Amino acid sequence: MKARLCFTLLIACLAPACEEAPRPVPPVAQSGELVVLTLNGPATYFEDAQGLASGFEYDLASLFAKELGAKAQFLLAENPARIDKELRNGQAHLAAAALARHFDFPGGLAWGPSYFTTQHQVVGRAGDGPKPRSISDIADKRVGVIDESVAEYLISSPTPLPTQLNIERLPPGTSTGDLLERVANGTLDYALVESNRLTLAKRFFPQLEVAFNLGKPVDYAWLVSPVDKRRILNAAGPFFDRIRKDGTLKRLVDRYYGHATRISAIDSEALLEKIGAQLPKLRPHFEEAERVSGIDWRLIAALGYQESHWDPAATSPTGVRGLMMLTDETADRLQIANRIDARESIIGGSRYFALLREAVSPRIPEPDRTWLALAAYNLGLGHMEDARVLAQKSGLNPDKWQDVRQVLPRLADPESFQQLKHGYARGGEAMQLVDNVRNYYDILARMNPRDTPVPGVAEPDQLSTKGAAPGK
Repeated sequence: MKARLCFTLLIACLAPACEEAPRPVPPVAQSGELVVLTLNGPATYFEDAQGLASGFEYDLASLFAKELGAKAQFLLAENPARIDKELRNGQAHLAAAALARHFDFPGGLAWGPSYFTTQHQVVGRAGDGPKPRSISDIADKRVGVIDESVAEYLISSPTPLPTQLNIERLPPGTSTGDLLERVANGTLDYALVESNRLTLAKRFFPQLEVAFNLGKPVDYAWLVSPVDKRRILNAAGPFFDRIRKDGTLKRLVDRYYGHATRISAIDSEALLEKIGAQLPKLRPHFEEAERVSGIDWRLIAALGYQESHWDPAATSPTGVRGLMMLTDETADRLQIANRIDARESIIGGSRYFALLREAVSPRIPEPDRTWLALAAYNLGLGHMEDARVLAQKSGLNPDKWQDVRQVLPRLADPESFQQLKHGYARGGEAMQLVDNVRNYYDILARMNPRDTPVPGVAEPDQLSTKGAAPGK
């Protein structure tokens, strides 16, 4: 479902004659809509190049709206510090915006059930002297926080607070990526961030490390407005209980955070180095491949990096060769004369991947269709379909990558593969390939952002530290 966005509710009235505040939203049953206030960002809500909405909070709130028999309508808040005011004014039914349940708000607002836990962490550059262990160890350092956040409260609340602590408060709404970039380039010595946001952003800054935790873990929860509050709170408890028990919540967490935890600082650093050293001469070939295949060139580049680290002469013990590591049979099928020619390999690999994605069942939505096609690039379509069959037999959804991912290692288990049409396969390798490509794609997309969408080019979910602006 494409999110419907309404900005007028969140923009202050500038006309002198405008005195009336916007009317509160009606109850859910009256309008048939659950109005949700959220933020643009990788942990909440973002749109891909096709204008399709995505994000952890977006998915959760959309599922909850269905629970209420309503459609979700999303409003984007520019300033997180205004969320409680908008809710008190009745401009939305709830805020689903990765809010840490730390403060109690007046004015009839109420917290819903907790559904995610995060930990505030002090982050600095690795190797910059002895690692600090407490606030007192960074008393003379420049420490960045985002103003009016829980982090800002935590860094200011210890008693006694070191008198020399130099706190730099960035404006509300500053992204974690922007904050960490200041630490990486030396503008700040340390930053205080939430662990889940650090997970998404740290891939772009492999030189950073966690120094120490600050405070106790805090829970995320929705903040509910006075409008229809009783109905929403009464429904939210059973809703979160159900999605915990049936695994939906766990799958959503893994979808948006899981792959980002499965990349090392060494891998990130190596890719960032090659982006500067090797990508400029290869980029024209990747962009040509995009025009030929309709696949985002950054995704093709991510797959090529996974296959060969962009080495045109790469060769495996089984005879797979070239930058995109094509078999002799695939090269013949695609009429590739020279597998170790970088341009031919890149264009051939992109065409092959496009064919695989077309072969995946058209009922499967993006980005799952792309992730399943990536698994097929490693395994072959037959083994990938075996994995989907195995997922269905295990009570999982064969159209969801996170479910299929769970059973891929079992393709190497005799008790499983002996019952499958195509037999044994190294499913664990395909699982790792997809995780790696997703991370490499995120890094490439951050380093090479698009100014405008490219018509006809499919772009999978992107978890960048800044998120994608609506329509971008």
